[in-house]
Amino acid sequence: MTSIPFSRLLLVETRKLFDTRSGKILTAVLVVLTVASVVGRGLVAGPRLFTLTGTAGIGFGVLLPVLAILAVTGEWSHRTALTTFTLEPRRARVLAAKFLPPLAVTVLAALCALLVAVPTTAAVSAVRHAPADWEVSPLALLGWVATLVLLTAMGSALGVLSLNAPVAIVVCLTNTILWSVVGRLGEVGRFLAEWFDLGATTAPLATGTMTGGDAVRLATSILLWIALPAVLGTLRVTRAEIG
Repeated sequence: MTSIPFSRLLLVETRKLFDTRSGKILTAVLVVLTVASVVGRGLVAGPRLFTLTGTAGIGFGVLLPVLAILAVTGEWSHRTALTTFTLEPRRARVLAAKFLPPLAVTVLAALCALLVAVPTTAAVSAVRHAPADWEVSPLALLGWVATLVLLTAMGSALGVLSLNAPVAIVVCLTNTILWSVVGRLGEVGRFLAEWFDLGATTAPLATGTMTGGDAVRLATSILLWIALPAVLGTLRVTRAEIG
């Protein structure tokens, strides 16, 4: 049988990302939330480009990981895994094709937030008769985008590990809350949160103020929440019997 080009797998998995009802709803919510949050923050905080752009990241940090989870768990929730892996027996290639589209969507969403923030900043400046703050640190902007990509990757990793969308979504959405509780449990709790809470370890990255120690803590949390679940999940999928 002729090998299916990886580009075709990517195209198919990208289409699946938006073909389902949940995918369409999440996409629509992302668009509306981006515009509403940027405009709303502009009216409150004033014409500050980077502040308005970063406001969209609040919704992105929740919805984009959910979109990634649905992308990698869809074959099992829709009972199409057998068909998919019959057409492409090399399951690792299918998983790679599932991981990449949500990451690309994350970068595009960040770009859209910036594009919405630019005219909003100008409009708020004109309405308020206040000077606009157009200053954006390239390092902070790249760090902010990288943070969103890491959060989306965590969603994909948890999804492929559990192969159960509700479980992965609950773990992903409650992660920050649980770590905030752990961080209040004395010195040990604070130490664990500083090293293993991905939300906390990405904060210096998102603001462009990362130091060497911050990088080590970020790498540790990436290992725990992205690399390890992704590897274990891939082993599970590639070795599991598909019924």
